[in-house]
Amino acid sequence: MAEKVKKENGFVRFTKKVGKFIRDCKGEIKKIVWPAPKAVFKNTGVVLVVAIALGLLIFLLDTVFMNLLGLVMNVAG
Repeated sequence: MAEKVKKENGFVRFTKKVGKFIRDCKGEIKKIVWPAPKAVFKNTGVVLVVAIALGLLIFLLDTVFMNLLGLVMNVAG
């Protein structure tokens, strides 16, 4: 006669899955290679310069297009 395999209840399965998830997360966190502070500051500087440059570019384009629109509206009116 075949032996009966007792099935675990839902709570036990859930806690085992949560435990495995947490162990896997710890393992993945240990694999992270954090950048050196010098590299972080350098990259932050690059991001700030690019953000300021794009902001200025958008400001200049907006100003030019608003002036052009003002000229077109004055000519049409």
